[in-house]
Amino acid sequence: MNDNFISPLDYIAPSFEVVRNPDKCIGCRACERQCANEVHHFDFDLGKMVANDANCVNCHRCVSICPTHALKIVKNNDTYRESANWTYDNINNVIRQSGTGGVLLSSMGNPEKFPVYWDKMLINASQVTNPSIDPLREPMETRTFLGKKPEKVEFDSKGNLKTKLTPQMELSTPIMFSAMSYGSISYNAHESLARAATELGTYYNTGEGGLHKDFYKYGKNTIVQVASGRFGVYKDYLEQGAAIEIKIGQGAKPGIGGHLPGTKIVGDISRTRMIPEGSDAISPAPHHDIYSIEDLRQLVYTLKEATNYKKPVIVKIAAVHNVSAIASGVARSGADIIAIDGFRGGTGAAPMRTRDNVGIPIELALASVDQRLRDEGIRGDISLVVGGSIRSSSDIVKAIALGADAVYIATSALLALGCHQCRTCQSGKCNWGIATQRPDLVKRLNPNVGYQRLVNLVSAWTHEIKEIMGGMGINSIEALRGNRLMLRGVGLNEKELEILGIKHAGE
Repeated sequence: MNDNFISPLDYIAPSFEVVRNPDKCIGCRACERQCANEVHHFDFDLGKMVANDANCVNCHRCVSICPTHALKIVKNNDTYRESANWTYDNINNVIRQSGTGGVLLSSMGNPEKFPVYWDKMLINASQVTNPSIDPLREPMETRTFLGKKPEKVEFDSKGNLKTKLTPQMELSTPIMFSAMSYGSISYNAHESLARAATELGTYYNTGEGGLHKDFYKYGKNTIVQVASGRFGVYKDYLEQGAAIEIKIGQGAKPGIGGHLPGTKIVGDISRTRMIPEGSDAISPAPHHDIYSIEDLRQLVYTLKEATNYKKPVIVKIAAVHNVSAIASGVARSGADIIAIDGFRGGTGAAPMRTRDNVGIPIELALASVDQRLRDEGIRGDISLVVGGSIRSSSDIVKAIALGADAVYIATSALLALGCHQCRTCQSGKCNWGIATQRPDLVKRLNPNVGYQRLVNLVSAWTHEIKEIMGGMGINSIEALRGNRLMLRGVGLNEKELEILGIKHAGE
C-alpha cells in the first residue's frame, strides 16, 4: 500500500483554501520560499503555482508577501452537515483521535465562546460636579510600584518618617510583558521584548527557559522565573533579575506542567536551560518541593536569602475556582506580588481540552481575590498583577478599577511583533519568526523593528489610559486601583455583578 494513502475514515477536509488569481500571479515563487508549511510549489508540468490546502494554517505570510496581491485565504466550505451540537471542530477532533490515539495539542488562548467580561463592563465619566482632567495640560501619573506597602505611617525615635520599604518594582506604566520562554519563542522575539521593556521603563518575564547571557545587560528590567523544572536556575540567573517569579500555574493549562520538545533543545537553548541537546524539557505539574503554603513560604524565603533580600518575589497562579483562598495563602507566604493568569491566556502548547475547559475568566478571579484580601485586611501586604487576554487600554483600566496594580500582556505583544494567531506554535514553523527556532525563520523577525513596535503599542496604550482616567476625573493609577464605583455592568446577572463588585448600568 502507498505510504501516503489516507483511509477515507481518516480524511479531514482542509480548514482553509488558498485562492490564487491567475491573472495576477506572475509565478515569482515568493510564496513558495516564504511558507514554512510547504503549502505552495511550482508545478513545472502545468507551468503554474499550485497549493496544498491541507498544510495551510492561515498565517497570511504568503498573502502579505505576494508582490501582486494574487492570493487570499478563505475558510473551506467543504464541511460536514451542520449541527448545533456536533460542530466541525468536534467531529474533526474525534476523527483525529480515533486515528492516532493521541492527546490533541494546540496553542494560543481559549477560542471558545465564553463570556468576555471586559466587554460587559462600561467605564463611568465625569461631568459637572467632578470635572474631567485634561491629560495634555495637567499632571497624570501612570507610574506604579509593586511590592509590600506599610499598613500605616511610622516614625523613628527622633520623629523622622520611616521611608524604607521592602524591595519594590517601579513601572512607568502599569503594563509588563508576560512570561514567554526562550525556546518557546525565538532569540529575536526575546531581544525585542527586553529592549522594549528597557526603553519603556517596565519589565519583561523570561518564562521558564532561563535567561540567555546576551540579555543579562537588560537585567534591571527583567523578571526571572523559577518553574517546577528549574531550567536555567542558578545564582547568577537569580541575581540578574529585578524580581523573581515562582510559577505555580498558567491560565491556559491550570494543573498542567510544561513541555518543550527535544527537537527545540539545541545550541543556546540547551546551554541556557542547562540540559542536554535533544532532551525534552518537561516541567512537572507540581513543584515537588511545594505541597502546602508552608512549603511555598520556604521557597520564597530561600530565593530572598539567595539574593540578599534585594528583590521582590512574585508567585504566579492560574485563575481557578478557589483562587481567592489560594491568593490569601500566597499573601501569607512572604511573597510580595501575586500574578493571576486567566483561562484565556496564551500558550505555546497545551492539551486542547485543558486549554478550552479548565480555569475561570480573569475578571471574576481578580475581583474575588481583591475583595478577599480587603476583607482579611491584608490587601496592602501584596500587589496584584493579572493577565490572560488583556487586549486593549480599556481592558487595563477596567482591570485596575477591579483591583489590579498592573497587568501582564503576551498575546497582544506577539501580535505587535507580527503574530497572526494561526495557532500552530507547537509545530515550530512560525512564518513570522516568533514561535520558532529555525534560523531561516527566526531572521524574519528583525528585533530593531520588533522592539520599536512594542514601544509604539505600549506608548499608545499609556496615552489612552491617561485620556480615559482624565475623562473619569482621576489623575493617577493609585486613585483608580480598586475604584469599582467607576464601573457599570451591562447584560450581567445579579451573581456576576456581585462577584465583580459593580452595579448595573443605570444604577
